[in-house]
Amino acid sequence: MESVKLIECPRDAWQGLPRQIPAGRKVQYLRGLVAAGFRHIDAVSFVSPKAVPQMADSEEVLEQLGELDGVEIIGIVVNEKGAARAIATGAVKTLGYPCSISETFLRRNQNQSPEENQSVLKRIKEMADGSGLEMVAYISMAFGNPYDDSWNEEKVLEAARAIFSMGISAISLADTVGAAEPERIHRVVASALRGCPECEIGIHMHSTRAAAGAKMLAAFEAGCRRFDSAIGGLGGCPFAQDVLVGNIPTEEVVRALEQRGLRLPIRDSLADVVASPTAAAWLDKYLDEIKPLATNYLLDAKAVSRFESILTAVRGR
Repeated sequence: MESVKLIECPRDAWQGLPRQIPAGRKVQYLRGLVAAGFRHIDAVSFVSPKAVPQMADSEEVLEQLGELDGVEIIGIVVNEKGAARAIATGAVKTLGYPCSISETFLRRNQNQSPEENQSVLKRIKEMADGSGLEMVAYISMAFGNPYDDSWNEEKVLEAARAIFSMGISAISLADTVGAAEPERIHRVVASALRGCPECEIGIHMHSTRAAAGAKMLAAFEAGCRRFDSAIGGLGGCPFAQDVLVGNIPTEEVVRALEQRGLRLPIRDSLADVVASPTAAAWLDKYLDEIKPLATNYLLDAKAVSRFESILTAVRGR
């Protein structure tokens, strides 16, 4: 059977919540994902607690989680201090670093110029090599941006080649604000795969549930075999724009792949994950958090209703 790599992203699902989820609850949820068969988990980030308070307990979460055989834990970092924290845990297997072809987003997300972004990436790669860790780089705003910054496919390819020149072959193209249409997704992914054939090109998409399947299949048919997603389609980048757009729902990825004859081993386990007492409690808690998000990020009533509907569908009730 053809190989597909699915990266589950609870870190992205959690990071925008205004009230802290207890570390113990995060640990239980992560254990549920592992038990369900997920082997690649974007679980934590090591950034300023002032910028992302929800991730301030990343070390504590990993310490409680303990050693996991055969599981890749990805930790997101934006500077050398964060990389040092991630390395010191001994639990992070892969450092994830956000790049971007949008200068505006770089300033908003990590207060860097394009030149600083590349310089920091090079130093973090040296730290990863010295500690025996892998790296994945994300090209944010790879499919366009809402700031009128210059964008074209060649810029995406140039960014991918620059990253690969540093010895990083895992590159994830991110539609950070969920604006890309399937045709553009297919075109950009295909261009990156042709222009950087040595790379493992993945996608980290944000989307409405209704559009998720078509977007995911556009990338798949272009040759992509690495997909980031989050159960329920939860999450969004709080630094990209005022309105959060959720991640591609894991269950939609699984459903779309089945249309192409691929059946992932986690298919029958998803229901168990979201029906477990731990996940059920966390999802119920998330419903309580949606209301503050409506105010904090200017979501309208329809958007709030959509999130509630997603959770209801995932819970199967």
